[in-house]
Amino acid sequence: MDAVRVALLREVLAGTEWLGATRRFAGALRGSVVSYGGGLLLVGTEEYEPWHLAAHLVDEAAWSGMPELSPTLVRHGARESDPAHLAVGLGRIEAARRGETLLVVSPGAPGAPLLERVHDARRAGATVLALSAGDTAEDRELPALAHESLAVPAEPELDLDTVQHLVSAAAGENALPSPRGRRRFRDRLSRLADQLTAPPTARW
Repeated sequence: MDAVRVALLREVLAGTEWLGATRRFAGALRGSVVSYGGGLLLVGTEEYEPWHLAAHLVDEAAWSGMPELSPTLVRHGARESDPAHLAVGLGRIEAARRGETLLVVSPGAPGAPLLERVHDARRAGATVLALSAGDTAEDRELPALAHESLAVPAEPELDLDTVQHLVSAAAGENALPSPRGRRRFRDRLSRLADQLTAPPTARW
């Protein structure tokens, strides 16, 4: 989804709670990775891998000059023979420590094994963020573990994929507050020049 489509989507959702909600969540994501600089881990469920969110965050990281937004995609079925950026398994969550951020995307109940790993990561000091859908008791276990969560109800005009597009776009916006403060104009101009002359980001 390109910037024009995101803009159109925001126009459609104007006047609803979702623009503010996605921006607040994106601000929490951006603030977490900037404050600690320990890296962003992105994981889905066994049935759902957030490929598109990973790709969009890589793009936003490049265009915003925020490398911290570029995630490590953690996969349930990762194999050693996979390319390096696709070969990170669930053991990486077990190794998460203070200063790292874990973003969990779940379209339903994430399952006990993943919840246990998320709980352990939080106990070890990682910041846990959750994007989820569903409204059963099992679905609500993940938001309860998270420091910040955004739950998407079952509505015809909005779904989890759409919310992920809004969050990734908002995370890369310069308008979001950053604990590092505003960059000087020359620094920002220099970064922009570097981004425009850099080769395109490799896709997932």
